[in-house]
Amino acid sequence: MAPAGTVSAAWVKGIVELFQALELNTSALFEKAGLNIEDLNNNNARFSPDTVSALWDLAVEYSGNPDIGLARPDLAHPVSFDSIAYVMMSCPHLLAGLERFLRYLRIVSDAANIGLHKEQGGYGLTLTLEGNGRPVPRARIEFVLITILNLCRWLTARNIQPSAVDFPYPSPANTKAYEDAFRCPLHFNAGMHQIHFAAADLTAPLPMANAELAAMVDRMAGEHLQRLASTGLSQKIRELIIRRLPDGDPLRADLAREMCMSERTFQRRLHEEGTTFNELVDDTRCKLAEQYLRKSDLTLAQVAYLLGFADQSTFYRACKRWFNTSPGEYRSRITHE
Repeated sequence: MAPAGTVSAAWVKGIVELFQALELNTSALFEKAGLNIEDLNNNNARFSPDTVSALWDLAVEYSGNPDIGLARPDLAHPVSFDSIAYVMMSCPHLLAGLERFLRYLRIVSDAANIGLHKEQGGYGLTLTLEGNGRPVPRARIEFVLITILNLCRWLTARNIQPSAVDFPYPSPANTKAYEDAFRCPLHFNAGMHQIHFAAADLTAPLPMANAELAAMVDRMAGEHLQRLASTGLSQKIRELIIRRLPDGDPLRADLAREMCMSERTFQRRLHEEGTTFNELVDDTRCKLAEQYLRKSDLTLAQVAYLLGFADQSTFYRACKRWFNTSPGEYRSRITHE
């Protein structure tokens, strides 16, 4: 599917540091990707996941290195994680830190889905990245994986080596960049991106554990999330879109008026959050489509109506774009997962 989301300026700064270390013309890459590099001076700036993907695609093209996300694993550091890093370092052990990481992930990005589950002999950390229809470059995903791993190494002050790392695509002809970055067994053609950790690595005490500090930074991170929620226009617009979809295509002018804004201000505020009104409408429909198609009691015609499509053929074309298959085929696939 093609969900929406945003990526924090802190995270994008980490990407910029890598590009600069590789002597890429970062300003030119930003401009070509449709981004303003000056926005990085605003700590509250957020970027759309598709523009971040565009930045990675351009970096791969200009560098000629498909493994650029792993080119300098030594540069990935905790600053990219904003206040989450402080929350994690004060936890009693890495497992508690990663649980906090998942709780406050939206501070860094709500365009990432990260899960942590217990498995035989340890834990698995899964990762998927979201966009608004643009394919996510593997360089972008690999940079996230190595940055998370380096954060774990920094927090523990130990050179943690995962039990294994999984990649859901065929092995490249040359795996040296992967071997140098992860220093562990690599599994390609796997079901998803995943880092496997030994239980002992996640339950060992953290050297900077501090219960009093943990309570303080935990509260600060919670307040950060609340600020994101209270100032996030896109989430409020999404809720309005959901209510209006059964009546057909929501109109930008109507929603701007309901938010007591001019259309120009409305568009500017959404741009500052890294999205557009059309992207929000499309993304909301996509997310709802996945939910509705899981409900066997809803006919495809009813789903099309609930999503505000004028006819089933328009709904069919949208599903082909979102899921690369028809509504009926997608329903059959997800009900047999």
